[in-house]
Amino acid sequence: MSDDLEGSFERVRRLAEAAGLPETAVGTSYGTPALLVKGKSFVRMKDAETLVVMCALDEKEMLMELDPSLFFETDHYKGWPAMLVRLAAIDDETLTQRLIAAWREKAPERLARRFGSPAR
Repeated sequence: MSDDLEGSFERVRRLAEAAGLPETAVGTSYGTPALLVKGKSFVRMKDAETLVVMCALDEKEMLMELDPSLFFETDHYKGWPAMLVRLAAIDDETLTQRLIAAWREKAPERLARRFGSPAR
């Protein structure tokens, strides 16, 4: 794995850990570093500059419209509950919010309830 990819992923891993996301593990998805909850990937590196984040389709459309400098998709992700995040452009607080939301998308309902209700 390249140093750039490793460094970018380390930031994502550190923020997820600081958020206290239960039962999160480091793994791989499609050959790149990923974070998993109960064996299901909720974020993965696409490349050193881009993170794939699981996201409900309606939320994805809204976020991409609100801030296309941070959130986007390629044709590959159209109609799929995941969006791409420009890591160099997103601040830690916003990235942490996206990590928590992605974790909630993939965590079993009982585990998500134990983590607390989402901030709105």
